[in-house]
Amino acid sequence: METIHLPQPRLDSNFSVERALQQRRSVRDFSGAAITRDEMGQFLWSAQGITGPDGLRTAPSAGALYPLEIMLVAGKVTGLAPGVYSYAPVGHALRPIAAGDRRAGLAQAALNQQWMQTAPAVIVFCAVGKRTTQKYGSRGLPYIYIEVGHAAQNVFLQAQALGLGAAVVGAFEETQVALLLQLPKDQRPLYLMPVGKPALH
Repeated sequence: METIHLPQPRLDSNFSVERALQQRRSVRDFSGAAITRDEMGQFLWSAQGITGPDGLRTAPSAGALYPLEIMLVAGKVTGLAPGVYSYAPVGHALRPIAAGDRRAGLAQAALNQQWMQTAPAVIVFCAVGKRTTQKYGSRGLPYIYIEVGHAAQNVFLQAQALGLGAAVVGAFEETQVALLLQLPKDQRPLYLMPVGKPALH
């Protein structure tokens, strides 16, 4: 399966950081509408996109070691077939991992949180721990947990700027998620983040 190059991320808007901070809320009720590939690319870039020729990224990382790997479970993304993808920060692209809509399986693995299926996509934050622990030892694990928080907050703020919503899920069966996403043995899922258009009430 060929690498899918995403549209270049937008680097400016009329939506201020202050406004995004003030309006940020967790959204667990989605309209079910599709999001665009441009919007999906913006989410992924906000999580781990490269921001300069030195390879530094949108979220800080201890020692600039970048243990995070970002997976995408796509269900209703315009111009993108349902499936599991790995985000490649270098080149701002997606690598197909598995075909088919895996949102229902992911919701089941997340202790049967069915609301997750209404999100058009779920961003899954994973980590390769040895990238950080080989330098920092056991202290590297807290650094990784701190880092995933930085990256997830970036996605929250990006969602507000796009007029979309997101939530974070930490309750899930790791083994089930790893099997569903076909993760390598050294890659551990840490955080699930459904994203999409909030339902109107």
